[in-house]
Amino acid sequence: SLSLQGMEKLEGENRNDEETGVVGALSIESGTATSQKHEYGISSAHVVDNDSWKQVGLMLVASFNCSYILSFSNLMLLPLGWGWGAACLVAVAGFAFYANWLLAGFHLIDGRRFIRYRDIMGFVFGTKMYYLTWVLQFLTLLLGNMGFILLGGRALKEINEEFSNSPERLQVYILATGALYFLFAYFVPTMSAMRNWLGASALLASTYIIVLLVILVKDGKDNKAKDYKIKGSEADKVFNAFGAIAATLVCNTTGLLPEIQSTLRKPVTNMRKALSLQYTVGLTVYYGVTVAGYWAYGSAVSEYLPKELSGPRWARILINSAAFLQNIISQHMFVAPVHEAMDTNFLRLDQSMSSRGNLIRLFFLRALLFGFNTLVTAAFPFMGDFVNLFGSFTLFPLTFVFPSMVFLKVKGKMATSVSKAWHWTIIVISFLLAIATTVAAVRLIINNAKMYSLFADT
Repeated sequence: SLSLQGMEKLEGENRNDEETGVVGALSIESGTATSQKHEYGISSAHVVDNDSWKQVGLMLVASFNCSYILSFSNLMLLPLGWGWGAACLVAVAGFAFYANWLLAGFHLIDGRRFIRYRDIMGFVFGTKMYYLTWVLQFLTLLLGNMGFILLGGRALKEINEEFSNSPERLQVYILATGALYFLFAYFVPTMSAMRNWLGASALLASTYIIVLLVILVKDGKDNKAKDYKIKGSEADKVFNAFGAIAATLVCNTTGLLPEIQSTLRKPVTNMRKALSLQYTVGLTVYYGVTVAGYWAYGSAVSEYLPKELSGPRWARILINSAAFLQNIISQHMFVAPVHEAMDTNFLRLDQSMSSRGNLIRLFFLRALLFGFNTLVTAAFPFMGDFVNLFGSFTLFPLTFVFPSMVFLKVKGKMATSVSKAWHWTIIVISFLLAIATTVAAVRLIINNAKMYSLFADT
């Protein structure tokens, strides 16, 4: 097929580049490096070219099965129902896998090495696209991190409600969550440094998912009155459907593939191996939870599955506790490029990251980031908004539009007319979906703003 032919050409070219080993990158995490300045440079405060595909694959599987999946039954299937919902799950996952596979092939362009998405876009299209990519990507990562903080706060509040009839306000738990995320990011400063925590992350995820699935099956069998009718006015159904498409994209991609890829040895080959693991093992788990939750509760499914569970009490406590602890680890992957950008700009690249001066700078950088994210999350605690918003106007371009644009620019002269038409179709459809899903997300925010006040105890 045209898609496979294009990918095979890219894979062959990049395999040759990887085998020559002529392109390197600088890092200060495990030692000292001489600072270099390039227009689209490859010097970094974080580790590059170090990790195996198995490590990155495990990181992807564990991180994508974070507690965000506890909201996906409500966000993805409830607005679409079984038929359209199943079609959306399959289509979005398939196209996301293809787009990420394609993007992984542009780790090297014209002999130049790229470790950041914005550097690729800047090199190929110029300064304006560099900054546009920077804005879209960092909005995605910051909003996603706020969602993680909110999920952690909700999990802590759910645990406390099992022991008290008058729990503290949600904002107290949000502050506690932000503080713990800050500590983890300080002591585990980079994506590669997560290696010692991935086993614990996978174990915690497996624990709460297995217990959750057992209870969902029990509740689904006992719940004879459930229905799967899509509720709301016609306008609500249309807007909610676009929101579901955006949430499904969030479920399947990150918007930071080049940054993840930069940590790998043989970046193209190994990134594609890691992606294959994510879209088989990882996808089976998070789609399984999504389907099971909707099957068990139908149109009554909550935006946070543990709220619906019939019990026992210890199981709800275990699920929320394991999900909370796993979130501390998994959230780090999704915000690591922000850390990398700040560290590369503000740490001393001629010193080790563990030097006294860099540790002090690192403390204030992490405190600034998590202080800001925690404050915004406490002020606007609307869980669904975070998912739908950064799945709309940011992830659609980053996942679908930009990789096809790069393909047409870099490989367009050699591509067939059919291949060009294929990528132009992806660009146009994805652009239209980005507009539609953004409108739906903004509408949801406006509706929630009417229902809740600042710092609402939701």
